[in-house]
Amino acid sequence: MPPTDTEDRLDLRPPAADPLDHVGDWGPAVTPAGTFRFVPVRIERDLHLIGRWMNDPAVAAFWDLAGPVGVVEEHLRRQIDGDGRSVPCLGALEGTPMSYWEIYRADLDPLADHYPALPHDTGIHLLIGGDADRGRGLGGILLRAVAGLVLDMRPACARVIAEPDLRNTPSLAAFLRAGFRFSAEVDLPAKRAALMVRDRQPPLL
Repeated sequence: MPPTDTEDRLDLRPPAADPLDHVGDWGPAVTPAGTFRFVPVRIERDLHLIGRWMNDPAVAAFWDLAGPVGVVEEHLRRQIDGDGRSVPCLGALEGTPMSYWEIYRADLDPLADHYPALPHDTGIHLLIGGDADRGRGLGGILLRAVAGLVLDMRPACARVIAEPDLRNTPSLAAFLRAGFRFSAEVDLPAKRAALMVRDRQPPLL
């Protein structure tokens, strides 16, 4: 039976809005360290790599996802099978996956109960995967590039939010190098965090 006029009209409706404006289509960012690109996580391809990173003691101290690979799989599936308000991605530098990111709607996250959220606030979580990529300034370089991508690709977003653990001093330093400002200390269920903010228009110094 051919479709009715009503069915034709329904087929032409645009898809539901993506809460994060299609992170996987954001394209590359050119950085001093090379070309960086987000690659949305696929469980079957990426699980063991991310699981290995999560079991690195330097990462496990702050992410709390060490252990059997199923722990990481559950964490990833909650995002992938969710409503799109958090997107897990690999960060590829010059084509090589070397970092893990979560881009999320901070204003739709439980974090919004702990600070004065604005509509479309976009949050980021980051880990650098391997020892060879740590301690040489890549964190600040990539955070600056990613904040720029967020603000370029999400016109409704006025600021980028992060909440690193206060004990993670290398992470705090990387955010500051990337143009974020320290806004407040916040008590979250699993940590005491530094609320870091990158405004669309940087404040005058």
